[in-house]
Amino acid sequence: MSSQEKINYIAKPGGQLKGEVHIPGDKSISHRSIMLGSLAKGTTHISGFLQGEDALATLNAFRAMGVPIEGPDPQGNVVIEGVGMHGLKAPAHALDLGNSGTSMRLLTGLLAAQKFDLQLEGDESLSSRPMKRVTLPIKEMGAKIDTAENNTAPIKISGGNQLKGIAYSLPMASAQVKSCVLLAGMYAKGKTCVTEPAPTRDHTERMLQGFGYDVEVNNLGDGKSQICLDGGGELKACDLHVPADISSAAFFMVAACIAEKSELLLKHIGVNPTRIGIINILRLMGADISLQNEKVVGGEPVADILVRSSQLKGIEIPEKQVPLAIDEFPVISIAAACAEGKTILTGAEELRVKESDRIQAMIDGLTILGIRCEGTDDGMIIWGGEMAGGVVDSLGDHRIAMSFAVAALQSTENIEIKDCANVNTSFPGFVDLATQCGMQVEIA
Repeated sequence: MSSQEKINYIAKPGGQLKGEVHIPGDKSISHRSIMLGSLAKGTTHISGFLQGEDALATLNAFRAMGVPIEGPDPQGNVVIEGVGMHGLKAPAHALDLGNSGTSMRLLTGLLAAQKFDLQLEGDESLSSRPMKRVTLPIKEMGAKIDTAENNTAPIKISGGNQLKGIAYSLPMASAQVKSCVLLAGMYAKGKTCVTEPAPTRDHTERMLQGFGYDVEVNNLGDGKSQICLDGGGELKACDLHVPADISSAAFFMVAACIAEKSELLLKHIGVNPTRIGIINILRLMGADISLQNEKVVGGEPVADILVRSSQLKGIEIPEKQVPLAIDEFPVISIAAACAEGKTILTGAEELRVKESDRIQAMIDGLTILGIRCEGTDDGMIIWGGEMAGGVVDSLGDHRIAMSFAVAALQSTENIEIKDCANVNTSFPGFVDLATQCGMQVEIA
């Protein structure tokens, strides 16, 4: 189903979650595996690739630039015949990246030093999201980039420019900006260093090292770190297994916590330490969550996650956990609505500029469902209480849509969720999997 079609969900009250669940592959890792595999020398084999529209947008962009890519097959196997660091060719048309902010922001850096001109485009939602945060440092490195008047897509990149390495301090904790600068740094003359004010997901650094590119990571203390690399290196093909996506698993983790008499085992989930804010926050709220069968696969830690019904309590969410759970706050706010007492989120201004203003979207939806809550500039305050039914608008944001589907487990009446087609961008098969587990969600 195309994400351009308008579809709604009807989520019915109640349900128990039981059994084992296999969540689709990690979106962040799927994106990066295509990017680095395409630029590597040799043949890269990927298994567990996420077949959502966002990750496929990255795959199709590299196909359009002349990279031979087989798959994905139904099991998520992809084979890439890498063209080397300088083997990409000019695409015949602008690269359409759909709804994928990761694709656009990372490719802005990766493609800034190519010999050819190109343009990056996206759908209406992506075309409204801020891009100055990535174009600013890349221009500082010597790239020629033009955007729309309000610093949004389309992004036009002029080819044939020699980049120079820079030392860049991130103004906010953002894995996308960090990755954009590091990927541009591979093509820059000299050393590129990025300093981050707080930990963010480190898949780019891990995967660069997995493809044989030297990356230096320095802990500066107080949560800060500096990541450096020298330009002019090469990537060597490798085999990659993509673990299941913890951001997608988060919906089922919260669902199992708030649904009575539930016990759910989530299999082979990526538990990268820069991504486990959702586990840490739910545990602070009193969630019964345990990790089993922990191991490292392809440089990424994975585990099975067992979640049981829990009596959650409202908390003041530690700000140091916020960057580690930035994508999970829509569903964390559902947990807060079902918790006893008040939950306070601060330091999350980044949520204002995601696929939607996620703070306002959740406040609006929870208010419709009868939950007392208020938004702040950098977060929200939610008082737990009884949740009614109603009609909420996801604003085309996949995480908002899935979060309100989870909310119905504790609602007194049906919740109708508008504009849910973009769930396919990150979690194809969500409704089927939710139904198998015991949730009552259907496409209207």
